[in-house]
Amino acid sequence: MTDGYELIQRISDRIAELPAGYISEKMIKGKMQYYRQWREDGKLKSKYIRAEDVDAVREQIAERKRLEEKLKELRALYPETPSAEYETGVVLGEDLRDMVESVKNLQKRDLYPQIEKYICSTDRTHVLAVYGLRRTGKTTMLYQAIADMSAEDFEKTVYIKLRSGDTMGKISRDLRRLKKEGYRYVFLDEVTLMEDFIDAASMFSDIFVAMGMKIVLSGTDSLGFWFAEDNELYDRVRMVHTTFISYREYVRLLGIDSIDEYIRYGGTLRMGETDFDDEELNAEDASFRDDESTRRYIDTAISKNIQHSLDCFERGKYFAHLMMLYEAGELTNAINRIIEDMNHRFVLSVLTKDFKSHDLGVSASNLRKERDPEKRTDILDIIDRKAVTERLMKILDIRNREQLTVPLTDSHVIQVKQYLKALDLIVDCPIEHGEAGIEAEEHLLFVQPGMRYCQAQALVHSLMKDDIFRQLDEMEKNYVAERILEEVRGRMMEDMILLETAKALGKKFRVFKLQYRTGEYDMVIYDIGNNCCAAYEIKHSREYVPEQARHLRNPEMLASVTPRYGNLAGRYVLYLGEDMDTEEGIAYRNAGKFLKSLPEIGIVSGLEEEIREEEDQGFDLTM
Repeated sequence: MTDGYELIQRISDRIAELPAGYISEKMIKGKMQYYRQWREDGKLKSKYIRAEDVDAVREQIAERKRLEEKLKELRALYPETPSAEYETGVVLGEDLRDMVESVKNLQKRDLYPQIEKYICSTDRTHVLAVYGLRRTGKTTMLYQAIADMSAEDFEKTVYIKLRSGDTMGKISRDLRRLKKEGYRYVFLDEVTLMEDFIDAASMFSDIFVAMGMKIVLSGTDSLGFWFAEDNELYDRVRMVHTTFISYREYVRLLGIDSIDEYIRYGGTLRMGETDFDDEELNAEDASFRDDESTRRYIDTAISKNIQHSLDCFERGKYFAHLMMLYEAGELTNAINRIIEDMNHRFVLSVLTKDFKSHDLGVSASNLRKERDPEKRTDILDIIDRKAVTERLMKILDIRNREQLTVPLTDSHVIQVKQYLKALDLIVDCPIEHGEAGIEAEEHLLFVQPGMRYCQAQALVHSLMKDDIFRQLDEMEKNYVAERILEEVRGRMMEDMILLETAKALGKKFRVFKLQYRTGEYDMVIYDIGNNCCAAYEIKHSREYVPEQARHLRNPEMLASVTPRYGNLAGRYVLYLGEDMDTEEGIAYRNAGKFLKSLPEIGIVSGLEEEIREEEDQGFDLTM
């Protein structure tokens, strides 16, 4: 008897994974279009199918019909199916206890108290949505919340893992039954897999939360939650977004206290190795191990987000410019290309700015004076920097043109960027100008640094094999490859410190990059309440070099800061070396320590006479 019931359950699970209905063909503007149509809750529903997917969907529909016939036969043989069977993947009791056992000793994300606060509150209006890109700790936090329940509350707790075949009708029937059985705390994982979630999400808040249940929703489809909040849930949802993982949290959770490691792999809670030619290194848990793993992550965690929302929400009316790409099966490729193009432009900006800057001369001087005689070299004086830069820029431009297989308009790019921002993957860099007439330029900060760095690293790896590049001598090749990656790491370190500082300090401070015609401050922190500020240079270097602080000594730049942003209370260089203070009042601080101290920082170096006078007057901003 048990075997029969297990077979019924397995067939039921498989049927839930398969599409229902039939395929309809329509001639639209001289082109055959295919749609899957089916009835759900008495309503006829329709979903577009790409031409290349029609045969596969037709086979799946046929398999579903065969299994439904088989299920009828089995239920005739085993009519007394246990009444405890739910329609969705409900887990409770000892099975649930076993499931969450593995997370009891894991560190918790900084966001976790928001889940605890919701569960313990008396709120009977809101649901809680825990959402973000893959591998950012969503399901683990759900398990931890369940594991932390008191014995009494645990008996009233249920976890449900949703599948693509589930519907709001099924989950509604299960929730009504669970409410009658005394369950109060419900954790719904992968809720956005349900095709009708966006259009019917208000059911959770308006019915079940109002009845006294606490409902925590989780899923990787960030856009699905974004649309649901904007439409169905509106002001009845509290959002916990997991995509951004700060350096200090990364260090605490993984125990890896290295800015370079964070740059290589940051953004997810998984690690990996990088070897672009070793096919044996295929660890699935390394999101940014190599260019292919990065593309795969973009495909599954980002592009599929947009495609899923396009499928499920009002026939993609919010994706009007992307609809043609989607119907042609080119949307994922286009999103990949746009992200790669942003990263290539980032590398180009490194080449065009840093190769020409005085930093290169500083590096050349440092290498000539290297304390270790074996590392001492004049390589940067030998190479033709201008020629090398021009060759690399030409190669990059050629590669970009070779990638253009689908014509992309500005509207496509704008809309993809809009949704990348909605996913919290990119944010606009806060930039202000110290003098009039500076042309504004777009600068985007990537929330997941590993994604940007890995693609830059793959680009350098491909350049090393390019026919033009291979004609360079070995000294030039090795120098250029490492130089690009060093500059990329340096620029990314600037971006990550600016982003994390801005996020951590909140509304009491303004954090931005301050640009001049002759240079820029990598970061300025303005204390609004005390009308004072600090200027920062950010250097990816372990060595103290006085030239690193040249902008912090520039009298014209310094003079323009004080009247606009109050008293200049501190001047800093954030770098990878040890903390030290200079006689001229410029403080060198370790960048890792700075990031880990956020948001508890001050903006006073404490060295200049006027700063000491301000401290005597009551300012408490000491580092």
